Amino acid sequence: MNDRGRDSDELIFAEEDAPKQEATEESRPWPVLVVDDDEFVHQVTSLVLKEYHFQGRSLELISAHSGEEAKRILTSRNDIALILLDVVMEENDSGLGVARWIRGELNNHFVRIILRTGQPGHAPETEVISRYDINDYKEKSELTTQKLFTAVTTALRSYADITAIERNRRGLEVVIRASADLFRQRSLSRFASGVLSQLVAALRQSGDSVMLRASALAVSRAGPRLRVIASTGQYEGLEGQEVDSLTDPKASTAVQEALQRRETVFHDNEYAGYFRTSRGSENVIYLCGDHEFGEMDRNLIRLFAANIAVAFDNLDLNNEIAETQRELMFILGDVVETRSKETANHVRRVAAYTAELAGMFGVDEEQTDLMRQASPMHDLGKIGIPDAILLKPAKLTPDEFEVIKTHTSIGHQILSGSDRSLTKMAAEIALNHHERWDGRGYPQGLAGEDIPLSGRITALADVFDALICKRVYKDPWPVEQVEAYFRQERGKHFDPQLTDLLLKNLHVFIDIQQRMPD
Repeated sequence: MNDRGRDSDELIFAEEDAPKQEATEESRPWPVLVVDDDEFVHQVTSLVLKEYHFQGRSLELISAHSGEEAKRILTSRNDIALILLDVVMEENDSGLGVARWIRGELNNHFVRIILRTGQPGHAPETEVISRYDINDYKEKSELTTQKLFTAVTTALRSYADITAIERNRRGLEVVIRASADLFRQRSLSRFASGVLSQLVAALRQSGDSVMLRASALAVSRAGPRLRVIASTGQYEGLEGQEVDSLTDPKASTAVQEALQRRETVFHDNEYAGYFRTSRGSENVIYLCGDHEFGEMDRNLIRLFAANIAVAFDNLDLNNEIAETQRELMFILGDVVETRSKETANHVRRVAAYTAELAGMFGVDEEQTDLMRQASPMHDLGKIGIPDAILLKPAKLTPDEFEVIKTHTSIGHQILSGSDRSLTKMAAEIALNHHERWDGRGYPQGLAGEDIPLSGRITALADVFDALICKRVYKDPWPVEQVEAYFRQERGKHFDPQLTDLLLKNLHVFIDIQQRMPD
């Protein structure tokens, strides 16, 4: 007890018959910071609030005996809901200094502050309320047990409402940002993976630590089979598994229920969102938390799901367009190769080789896919070569070979009129797939890294297929002979780094050739 005396700075509780609030199921207590330099105040506050509960939660009373100690606690903890703050402690206005610091330097506008003073003359109520962001002002002499209960309840209710609004705002921000990110995804599995991570992130904005343990699955129906295409949390690593084989029966049951009912299902702590695209494909997003989803959680999930539904539909349509585009590229490539007496699956194998090499070289997924789709157009310019030269069974004369070489420029001219990324990539490949690393290629005589990467990769893929496969003019070369040829041409005809990747992973390319025979 300080020298100011107990009479002026002591809590006095009048005798009242205050009904005790009935406790509900225990959950995390409300953190309440009691800041007062009088230990007696801490003891009485603890005694009076010992049985207090609000929304089924008790109180965690944390004591600070000075303004500086209060600052240290508030710096280390951002979950304090309420502060019962004395005014006069080490200084006559210590409490006011703490309040100013909380709102200003700490920038915490959520915690509720009840100013308690035994010396109201040091901090007149009107002045304090107008100058400081204080939520309530109480003289210690007027605080009965019931009035303290009322003040604490009012403050905690206000804190709960404010934090709920803030959680909702943060969740909506995540939904908005996530929607923009998700709409940029082109792969269904990548899209689904993004949906799971963003949905869990949105729910984590609730500030509830149990949501940090939320787990999720994304399931897609391919024909009669239901397979996991993305997963997170306890389901991590289940991609590719069929839903029927899941070891968690709750997840499997919820997914099947959503599919059978063709609608979204909520069960306590489970969510199974059903998404059917305009083309009839079906997908389910399953989410399981460690506690029952509240109304705010459900509303946030519903809002997010509305964006997911649109994105699924757009992705499905985009995939249809991409598949159609890819098929047209293969068909056109087949036509060109058939005219020049090449084999039917040549362009498909070249596309697969190109994608493998690009991926091994570290090319990003989007550019790799562009190269895969564009490489079948590498010989498009041959449609401009006269049959007498293109189909000549005998060796070409030097002049005829010069005509053949123009197929690179012809293909480029046909394709270069478009601003579409796929067509531009195809034009680049058509022009450059006969350039050589040593600069002795055509049509421009480019050398080294001046040759676009797409041209260098397709050149390697095209020649590999020509050697490893049977042609009308030759039998397939043995693997050993193919390997020896590329070692010989490393750094001459072909990019040495790409050649090394081919030779190191030769079994991968041979496997592609065997899976797509003529």
